[in-house]
Amino acid sequence: MVFKRLLGSLGVGGPTVDTVLTTGAAAPGGPLSGEVRLKGGNADFDIAHITLELVARVEAEHAEGEDEHVVAFERFTVGGGFRLAGGEHLDVPFTVMLPWETPVTELYGQDLGIVLGVRTELSVAGAKDKGDLDRLSVGPLPVQEAVLEAFGQLGFGFKSADLEYGRIGGTGQQLPFYQEIELSPSPQYAYAFKEIEVTFLATAGGMEVVLEADRRGGHDALTRFTVAHDGVHHQDWRALVDGWLRQLAEHHSVYAEGSAYGHGDPYAGHHGDHHGHHDDGHRSGPGLGTAVAVGAAGLAVGVVGGLVAAEVVDEVGDFFEGDDDDEEGDD
Repeated sequence: MVFKRLLGSLGVGGPTVDTVLTTGAAAPGGPLSGEVRLKGGNADFDIAHITLELVARVEAEHAEGEDEHVVAFERFTVGGGFRLAGGEHLDVPFTVMLPWETPVTELYGQDLGIVLGVRTELSVAGAKDKGDLDRLSVGPLPVQEAVLEAFGQLGFGFKSADLEYGRIGGTGQQLPFYQEIELSPSPQYAYAFKEIEVTFLATAGGMEVVLEADRRGGHDALTRFTVAHDGVHHQDWRALVDGWLRQLAEHHSVYAEGSAYGHGDPYAGHHGDHHGHHDDGHRSGPGLGTAVAVGAAGLAVGVVGGLVAAEVVDEVGDFFEGDDDDEEGDD
C-alpha cells in the first residue's frame, strides 16, 4: 500500500516522496528494507535528511474511558545531505532493524487488526513534512508462533488483539505500549478462566511471555516466563503452555528464569500504567470474532472464520488519512 503526498509545507512545485517497502511481512528484531523514491520539484532543493518513523495505533485508557492515539515508537535516518535537482528522480535504498517488541500484525497470513505504519519525513530547506505513510506488516517470531500454536492445540480460541498504552510492571518492557492477544478458554479450562491475555516482550536474548488470566470469581492472575529463541523445534510447547495454565488456574504467580517449569521469585506485579484494565466490557479491539483453529495434524494453527475484512480496511484507512491530528509526541 503506497501513498504519494505532495510536501505541503513546500507548496506546489515541491519534491514528492514515495516509499516502497520490499520486505513483505517483517519480523520483530528483524530487517525492514525498501527504498525512498524522490522526485524533484520545479526547482533544486537541499534534502537535509530522510527519516523513517514507525507508528502504531494504540488504545489508551483514562478516567473518562478509552480512546486511540497514533504513537511513534522508533525513528531511523536513512539519507540526506544532498541536493535534489528540479525534476530529478532519485531512489534511496534502506535496511533498518525493527525493535524486538514490534507488535505482530498477522498470524499465518491472517490480519489480526493491529495497525502499524512507516512514515517518511523529509527535511527540506529548513521545513519538515511527512510525505508518505505505508502500512507495516509483521509476522511472529518462531517462539511466538510456537506459544500461540500450543494454545490452539489446547483448544483456546482467538478473540482479538490490540495495543495498550502503558507498561507492565516488573518486566523489561522497552516500548511505551504493549500488545495483548486475547484468547477464549478451552473447555478444559473454562471452569477457571473467562479469557487469557498473552503479551510477548522479546529481546535479542530471549522473550518474556506474560499471561494474564481473567479468572472466574473476579480475581485476576498474572504470570510471566522467559523462553529462549533457540531450540524451538526441540521443545514440547503444548506441555509447556499447559504447565503455565495449570499454575494460573492454581493462582500461582511465578517467574521462571529460562524455563517454564522453574519456580523462581514470586511475581505479583500488575500493569503499572494500565488504568481500568479489568473492567468488563472495555474491549474495543477490531471485533474480528475469529478463532484459532488447530490443523488436522496439530502442527499448524490458522486464524480463520469471522473476519470482517471491511472493518479492518476502514481502520487502516482512518489511520493513514487522519494520523496527523491525534499523534502523541509529535514535534
